[in-house]
Amino acid sequence: MANIKPLGQRVLVKRLEAEAISSGGIVLPDTAKEKPQEAEVLSLGTGGKDDNGNAIEFTVKVGDKVLISKYGGTEVKHDGQEVLIINESDILGIVG
Repeated sequence: MANIKPLGQRVLVKRLEAEAISSGGIVLPDTAKEKPQEAEVLSLGTGGKDDNGNAIEFTVKVGDKVLISKYGGTEVKHDGQEVLIINESDILGIVG
């Protein structure tokens, strides 16, 4: 998966699996599950520069578990896996 290198302030993430069983014990089919908002960072982009030309550091690093916007990013299928390329600003927080 590391052979996809996002550009700019973008981050490559893989959504973590959603719970297959509801809190009441009902098994949910794939069509009833919400898209998970928790993901793992797989790759970081090339970075960006601020108005003064200084490099902008990424807040996350590869391997971090993060919360992402529900509808942000672009889904990409690569090597049989679905991954998501999102702007770092679509990351809501780091889990853990």
